[in-house]
Amino acid sequence: MLFGKKQSLVGLDIGSHSVKLAEVESQANKGYRLVNWGISPPLGEAIVDGEIMDRQLVVDAIVNLLESRAIRTRNVAASVSGRAVIVKKITMNRLSADDAQQAVYWEAEQHVPYDINDVSLDFEILGPAPNDPKQMQVLLVAAKKDMVMSFSDLIREAGLQPMIVDVDSFATQNALEANYTFGGDEVVATLNVGAEITNINITQGGVPYFTKDLQFGGHTLIDAVQRKFNLSQPEASAAVRGESGSELPVGPVVEQACESLATALERAQAYLRTAGEAGAVTRILMCGGSALTSALPDFLGRRFGVPTEIANPLTRVGYDPDLFVGQDVTRVAPLLTVGIGLALRRLGDKR
Repeated sequence: MLFGKKQSLVGLDIGSHSVKLAEVESQANKGYRLVNWGISPPLGEAIVDGEIMDRQLVVDAIVNLLESRAIRTRNVAASVSGRAVIVKKITMNRLSADDAQQAVYWEAEQHVPYDINDVSLDFEILGPAPNDPKQMQVLLVAAKKDMVMSFSDLIREAGLQPMIVDVDSFATQNALEANYTFGGDEVVATLNVGAEITNINITQGGVPYFTKDLQFGGHTLIDAVQRKFNLSQPEASAAVRGESGSELPVGPVVEQACESLATALERAQAYLRTAGEAGAVTRILMCGGSALTSALPDFLGRRFGVPTEIANPLTRVGYDPDLFVGQDVTRVAPLLTVGIGLALRRLGDKR
């Protein structure tokens, strides 16, 4: 048995910019507590578009992080995203969970653009279809087997045991549902903004209605500022983060670069309204390192006219303040969202 009275799991978030670790302890009747965390130095070009280009550099980053933070737990939950991962909501004849197992595989062949034998497949029955009680909605998740196997092997090379492989969007959702109370009528758009990819997840009542990985991230903003003001990459990065000390008007440039993200959200809303599945987004929660760009939440809040904030995955998850000595916890916590969501996972979880 993995979890007894008091045990922990490490959430391993391998992003294109850095590796993040979060170790969360579960104690019977006492909730969850962050007991350790770490963020590696930048990985450079080791990961591009979600694909690992320099395997050894990533393995070394994980090992060095484990050693520097003195993390002894070796059971980890990790997550994937990008082009090799497909998340799709389908409608099919209403069946029991047992009977659905085989039927879902047949349905998946119609929706997954890969040979069904080449993918790892999982699903969750969401409930009856809104307009037909004889039908049910099923969340289908597929990932290419070779990618999952390669990813798991990399984790083992770092001396860790992958217990769970999740999807970035659902790990984020898991973290935020553990820290926030959402009304049943709230339509929440969660945006995990990384260096190269943004995970979009629109939920209502805990049900993910729209999930998409968008090729947009901090590098998009940095490139735009770099071109506009003829800056070096480090100078543009500092300007985007508001750390340059200059008076460069980067806000309008960032907003223009964010058009693709805003358009993707608008299209998602239109699709959900047309399908009669969910109304307009009523709240936007953002996390990930690139979400800390001040102009980004301000822009989306004005664009959609809804409360938009940087999420804090340590709102209800306890921690010792000494873990963040010399750090601003409100700046660090959003980077740990996926890792914390993974560390909250339990074997047998469907999502």
